[in-house]
Amino acid sequence: MNKLLCVLLCVVLSLITAAQKKDSIVRKKDRKRDVLMQTTMGDMLIRLSDSTPLHRDNFLKLVKTGYYDSILFHRVISNFMIQAGDPNSRRAEKGIPLGNGGPGYTIPAEFRTTLFHKKGVIAAARTGDNVNPQKASSGSQFYIVQGRIFTDAGLDSIETFRLGGRKIPEAQRQVYKTIGGTPHLDQNYTVYGEVVKGMDVIDKIARVETSRGADRDRPLENVRIIKAKLVKRKKYF
Repeated sequence: MNKLLCVLLCVVLSLITAAQKKDSIVRKKDRKRDVLMQTTMGDMLIRLSDSTPLHRDNFLKLVKTGYYDSILFHRVISNFMIQAGDPNSRRAEKGIPLGNGGPGYTIPAEFRTTLFHKKGVIAAARTGDNVNPQKASSGSQFYIVQGRIFTDAGLDSIETFRLGGRKIPEAQRQVYKTIGGTPHLDQNYTVYGEVVKGMDVIDKIARVETSRGADRDRPLENVRIIKAKLVKRKKYF
């Protein structure tokens, strides 16, 4: 009987230890590092926001476990965004529609008024409001904004017809009029970081030829994330 209790105790302790290790994948020092995303079209350096800790830590965890390695940018729309994060894309044949894969969980939305859809930000993809009224984020799929430059008239129209009358702050309007972005997505999709080096890579990927078939917006020639890894943070801005 004592031996059985000892065995059971050991099993319980092992499970607890395993759970603790799983939870400690992301360490405090990781949150002060950037993510180097190496793609077949060049490298991008991504800095995550401390204002969105759930998305930050989830992205760091996936990077550290190699989740994004060899995954495709499966949805590319010029003057809008480039999207990746579907694990089913890793070995997908050409012509196969993608975009439904993920880790099996979602992340609660973390909307921040200071984080908006200017060119270069990384944000979480998600399912539509009709099935996802809480606007919870995909556990792994993300997009990086290319967007376009807007005029005051264009921004006024977006405020009226896409943002339900919500006003875009003046400082953000200036960014949309100079750097560009996708303002109609603000406060609807969680922005959790930005590209601090490699903006030209976004433009290169956004320019590739894409399908008009069942796999609509998928690049005709694969654009792949070779590897994503944590690197020492440097000052770029």
